[in-house]
Parts: sequence; structure tokens; C-alpha cells
Amino acid sequence: MDNPARPLILRAMEHDSDLLIVGGGLNGPALALAAARAGLSATVIDALPLSARSQSDFDGRSYSLALASVRLLRALGVWDAVAEHAQPMLDIKVSDGHAGQGGAPFFLHFDHAEIEEGPMGHMVEDRHLRRALLDAVAANPLITQVSGETVTAQEITAQHAEVTLASGRALRGRVLIGSDGRASGTALRARIKRRGWGYGQTALVCAIAHEKPHHGVAHQFFMPAGPLAILPLKGNVSSIVWSETSANAAAIHALSDDEYLEALRPQFGDFLGKISLAGKRFTYPLGLSVCERFSGLRLALVGDAAHGMHPIAGQGLNAGLRDVAALAQVLSEAHMRGEDIGALDVLERYQEWRRFDTATLAMATDLTNRLFSNDNPILRLGRDLGLGAVGALPKLRRGFIREAAGLTGDLPELMR
Repeated sequence: MDNPARPLILRAMEHDSDLLIVGGGLNGPALALAAARAGLSATVIDALPLSARSQSDFDGRSYSLALASVRLLRALGVWDAVAEHAQPMLDIKVSDGHAGQGGAPFFLHFDHAEIEEGPMGHMVEDRHLRRALLDAVAANPLITQVSGETVTAQEITAQHAEVTLASGRALRGRVLIGSDGRASGTALRARIKRRGWGYGQTALVCAIAHEKPHHGVAHQFFMPAGPLAILPLKGNVSSIVWSETSANAAAIHALSDDEYLEALRPQFGDFLGKISLAGKRFTYPLGLSVCERFSGLRLALVGDAAHGMHPIAGQGLNAGLRDVAALAQVLSEAHMRGEDIGALDVLERYQEWRRFDTATLAMATDLTNRLFSNDNPILRLGRDLGLGAVGALPKLRRGFIREAAGLTGDLPELMR
């Protein structure tokens, strides 16, 4: 005689996907593609409609992709669609000073030719990278996209992770991944605490068209209120990340476009000739925050959902993509061994791998910002001498270049 409970047990064990990924920005789709390489299925859930996430107009946002991140995108089959729009960063120049007074006599110059792997990284506009990831996701039969839906509840059991959407629809998977930003609802619902602090700084972000070519050179200019990054994009265009005190940033952002440019020109200088705005303007409050844990039973956090740091050296997205590569490797290896990919001990391997690296990077960006974002004459002398010393020692300089390229530490296979 058939057991009437058996069909119920089977239904309870069914999963819509191996992975439920909340957040369809950049890290979420990248993780879905990396997991698919191991034969794992994924459902990517995002609150925005697909049309809003795949707009082709340039809005001014862009990313600095370290060489290790480029390797990951190449392994995922995405880089070919991005490469023609990507600007190699051939040199990085770091200096310290005041607006309108030029840089300090000591500065740091990183030349990509000092390492054998090639350019330290590339600058890519948001629209091109996002579209390439979305197209790759749409073409992959193991990945399902759920757009225009928000997660309102989640439940973790020994057998599955389940989310409830605002529409009332429920989805079940073996692992729930939070890739939903610094205000991660996934982490909040899992009662994972986030610790950190603000800097009293806000980043003014835009793109600037300029008269003269940038020659692939990225500039990091430290000023008392905060750093100014001028990062080369394709053509005579550069991305600007201008850190100011939050009060000053709010006042500057409220200006008209012409007034905004007048405020920027003294900071920017005239080495690239006449400048004009290209795209929209954005502001982002700056701070450091790290979750007390990155994983739990059937749960993992990646990218800004796990950690947020100062944009010095542009490591935010790169740190998130390293999370993606590490988690994908942990899940792939567990899957090949026949382990439960959502088991606590499996996901703790990911946490152990990424926590130290993330904490080290967070402390480095925090210390750098505190050291340079002031006008203390003693500290200024010390840091300028330090820049000069690093610049004069080839072996130490190459170490910094490899760090900027993301080639140090315990690299996941997809980044090697």
C-alpha cells in the first residue's frame, strides 16, 4: 500500500533553484554565471524591472576593474562583450596637496610595464558591464531572472532556504545569497549585525569630457577634505570620484551644472584642457562597515551586503567580485564531492577565506583615508616622504602595483 505522506515529503524537498540570489546588480549575476559553470542553477531576484537595469544611455557611472576581476569576467564569458568599451589603466599617479597649488614634490607613479601581466586594470562604464552580464545571464539555461520583485520574508530550515516575494510568490533553494547592497534586507532578516562608522565625507561622482587625451593615466590626488580620483574612460572622458566633507558635498551637488563645473575646476586643474559634464551627477555617503559574519546555515553574503569601504583605489566592486569567485569555488568543490552546498561547514569555508582579506582591505582603506584626509603638517611631511620612498624602491613599488591589480593573496581559481 502506498504511503500517503511520501508525495508531501518529496514536494517539501523540491527546489526552484540551487541558489536564490537576492540582488541583480553586478555581483549577483556574476555569481549566477560562476555557479552555472559548476552545473548549479540560480534564480536572481531584483526589485528593478529588467528594462531599468539594461538601459544603454551613459549616466556617468563607471568602475575600476582590477586585472584579477578582468580575469574573472573572461572566465565567465563576459569580457569579450566589454573589452571594446574598456579603457586600460596604463599608469597611476598618486600625489598629495591642496587644490590650486599643485602636488607635493614627492609623488608615486605606478607604470603597468613594471609587471609582466599587462595593464593593472580597466575602466568600464556601468552600462556596458551591466548589459554584458544581463545578456550572459539571459542566454544561460541554468539561470532564471525574477525582475520587479522585492523579497519580504525569508526562512531557513535544515532542508532549504525560502523567500517570499511582495507578490506572494514563494521560491525555494538550497542556498540563499544576499547580494543586495549595504542596506541588505537578506542580512537584516538573518539578524546579522553590521559594524562600522561614517567618515563625514560624501563622494561626488560624475564623468567629465575633456579637451586633451588622458593617455590611460589614472590620478589619485589627496586633499585635506578627501581624495579626488580622475580615472580614464574610453575617448577623451574621465570618471571623477571627488570626496568632500558631507556639508560641502551637499552644497556642491545642489549647484547647477555650470556652477558645479566652476567648483570642480580648481580641484581638477587644467592638465586635460577644457572640461564639461558627460552624464548625470551622483553622491554617495562614505563610511566603513563590515558584517559580523558572511555566512550561516544555507546563507551567504557577497559584495556590499557583506562589506562596504572607502572608494580609495576603487576596490569596492573588485572586493565583491573576489567574494563571488571564492564562493563559487567553495560551492563548486562541495557539489563535486557530493556535499550539501548549503551546510553550515561548507559555507563557513567561504567565510574563513574572505573575512581576513576583507578586514585587511577595509583597515588599509580606512588608515589611508585618515592619514591623508587632513592638513596636519607633521602627517603631511611623513606621508609625502613615504610616497617618495615607495616610488624610489622598485621592488616595493611592484608590490603595490600587484596589489592594485588584485594579484596578491589567496586568489580563487577563476581569477588566476
